[in-house]
Amino acid sequence: MITESFLPHVDGVTNTVCRVLEHLRDRGHETMVVAPAPAPAARRTAPRAHAGAPVLWAPSAPMPGYPAFRFAVPWPALPAALREFDPDIVHLAAPAGLGAQAVFAARRLDVPSVAVYQTDIAAFAARYGLATAERTIWRWLATVHRLAARTLAPSWDSVDALLRQGVQRVARWSRGVDLERFDPGHRDADLRRQLAPGGELLVGYVGRLAREKRVDLLGAVADLPGTRLVVVGDGPSRLALTRTLPDAAFLGFRSGRELSAAVASLDVFVHTGVHETFCQAAQEAKASGVPVVAPAAGGLLDVVEHGRTGLHYAPGDPAALRAQVAALVSDPQRRATMALAARDSVAGCGWSAVGDELLGHYRDVLGTGGGQTARRGGQAGHRAGPGAHGAHGGRGAHGGHREIGARGGPDGRAGTPGRPGPGGWAARHLQAGSGGGARRGSGAAGWPPATGAGGRDAARRDDRRSP
Repeated sequence: MITESFLPHVDGVTNTVCRVLEHLRDRGHETMVVAPAPAPAARRTAPRAHAGAPVLWAPSAPMPGYPAFRFAVPWPALPAALREFDPDIVHLAAPAGLGAQAVFAARRLDVPSVAVYQTDIAAFAARYGLATAERTIWRWLATVHRLAARTLAPSWDSVDALLRQGVQRVARWSRGVDLERFDPGHRDADLRRQLAPGGELLVGYVGRLAREKRVDLLGAVADLPGTRLVVVGDGPSRLALTRTLPDAAFLGFRSGRELSAAVASLDVFVHTGVHETFCQAAQEAKASGVPVVAPAAGGLLDVVEHGRTGLHYAPGDPAALRAQVAALVSDPQRRATMALAARDSVAGCGWSAVGDELLGHYRDVLGTGGGQTARRGGQAGHRAGPGAHGAHGGRGAHGGHREIGARGGPDGRAGTPGRPGPGGWAARHLQAGSGGGARRGSGAAGWPPATGAGGRDAARRDDRRSP
């Protein structure tokens, strides 16, 4: 497991890697983690292992403008470390610097790799003053992903982005959610009284406080009548936000039960970032029975079902964000209906199903079929048959996960299945108003039923088995 981010640093990549490691352990697989070493001050809290997987720390350096995040520097010892572990497959989590080193090393060792596209690094760099490097970064990332046996993307927007860069072996693999940890039952009356002593509705953001998350837009909803803004998380933008949003409640970094209670106690969840490849925080809000207001961009087009589990707004538009939040604040019946639909939409999206789907991708790449896992030291791992992929679709009738190549989707149409051209689904979606939008299914990102509207719905009619 080669990851660009790991504990004690917490972000979407780290959270996904930890859940995958736990699932691999539960299924009887042996794993090793390689990650950039944390900052010297954080090394005393850095784990030596997680879920039984030893952690090997690669030399690293701080990212300019965001020193809390470390990136790996060239490490000549990596090929030898991989050779000694002797893996059957190399998992590249959000590959960039360390992932690039690993994919080249894996090819030299004749070991297949699966790359998980999870971070829009090019956009991330642009937000930190490196806009001129965006094209170069994409060329580099595309090269890394082309060298992998398969790339897994969490949303259709991410699939599109990879196809545009010439990455052809792409499949969609969504994200799971802990349905026990994030549940409406964790709503905390005492916390609500503490945060809203006057009975105000709680409008909240949960996530990293950083420029690329566009947290400056939170000011658009900070003074809505009858509400109080709650901000959960930490990051380099926190100090500036506390100055510009003096009446907001800043809860700082929360985890475990405190995070569960904070999310479930909200009345409306807002997200402001426009470069999300998925947005796990929004999915956790849905699992907690909280409607989501988010930009109609990136992975949030999949995560939020406009008019059913939440509302979209024009990306980067503070007035549009305010209007959509105000629409929910003023309509308690609509909020309640969306809260129920939000929880229902993730009912089949637990990490067990998502983890088994990932194992299916591993087996496809290894060519072992659906009946057996990879072997280490001559011992077969636990079996996970074709029916183990749960609500995420998993393996299709052809015995494997369908990849989406640049020449067209699995239904034979040109381009990505269900993705319209300019002025297509996303534009129609917003024009339909706060109550419109095509209803999608109850999977992790939702497979839309045929609605006759064309675009995504028609193109995916034959694709419910695909990842």
